[in-house]
Amino acid sequence: MGIDLPLIWAVIIAFGLMMYVIMDGFDLGIGILFPFVRNRAHRDTMVNTVAPVWDGNETWLVLGGAALFAAFPMAYAIILSALYIPLVLMLAGLIWRGVAFEFRFKADETHKPFWDMAFAWGSYIATFCQGMALGAFINGFNVADNAYAGGLLDWLTPFSVFTGFGLLVAYALLGATWLIMKTEGELQARMINLARPATFVLLAFIGAVSVWTPLAHPEVYARWFALPNFLFFAPVPVLVLLASGLLLRILNRNSQAGPFMLTLFLLFLGYSGLAISLWPNIIPTTISIWDAAAPPQSMGFTLVGALLILPCTLAYTAWSYYVFRGKVKPGEGYH
Repeated sequence: MGIDLPLIWAVIIAFGLMMYVIMDGFDLGIGILFPFVRNRAHRDTMVNTVAPVWDGNETWLVLGGAALFAAFPMAYAIILSALYIPLVLMLAGLIWRGVAFEFRFKADETHKPFWDMAFAWGSYIATFCQGMALGAFINGFNVADNAYAGGLLDWLTPFSVFTGFGLLVAYALLGATWLIMKTEGELQARMINLARPATFVLLAFIGAVSVWTPLAHPEVYARWFALPNFLFFAPVPVLVLLASGLLLRILNRNSQAGPFMLTLFLLFLGYSGLAISLWPNIIPTTISIWDAAAPPQSMGFTLVGALLILPCTLAYTAWSYYVFRGKVKPGEGYH
């Protein structure tokens, strides 16, 4: 039996995208929370919690895109053609946000509010566009002769807009729980107060998407509720409810890392639910990972590079977060 290269590459891409959601999710969440925190010293502290690591978080997005191009060029062509507008807007938001991240520390008092607003709006635009792209991907694309055959605005649907708002709430909760772990005092208390309602709102979004998706897509409905699949999938919503209840409980107990870890677990459950719904299709609902795979020689050659790069990236990421562990105090940075 030979090595299943498309499966290996699918796992690598899925892992890279999940790492991006984790790493850049709380980073974007901090910008999303900016309008809810008026104190400039608190805003500076919020940004300082990610200042040493934020620019490395998007490495995983680059990895996912490059891996998709190398291993599944057909899927790369279809997805980018279908999602050209939201992906370009997402990149514009990330660039604008990155510029604002640096300039807000160097601007004079007159221009600091402008760069604060730019940082927040860049975060909102990038996150909302990611959510809309996700919703459009779940809806599937119009494909003919292994090429995108839809229109320029097919990605813009009520479902994609809904998932855009849902991702805003998810990243906001991730950012709030990150700040609970990394700050203390008044700012930490403010984040705890924001995390409670955000948990309820995220749970409502998860429930709505979980109902909307199978109703809109008969193939997903059949996969979820046909036996014995239903018995295997049933633990996912149960775990979502348990994790949400535990998150709300420990928010009242002055827990530090617990809320962040539980929020990560909630996002992982949502990600696993997406994988369960779509597997093994890389283009819902017609093209599988094996149909879209590059030639075995290309996949094998690029896999060698990926297996060298991934451990280095993981080691560097782990080391940077280890070095900058601990709480951040206003005006003092890490201690």
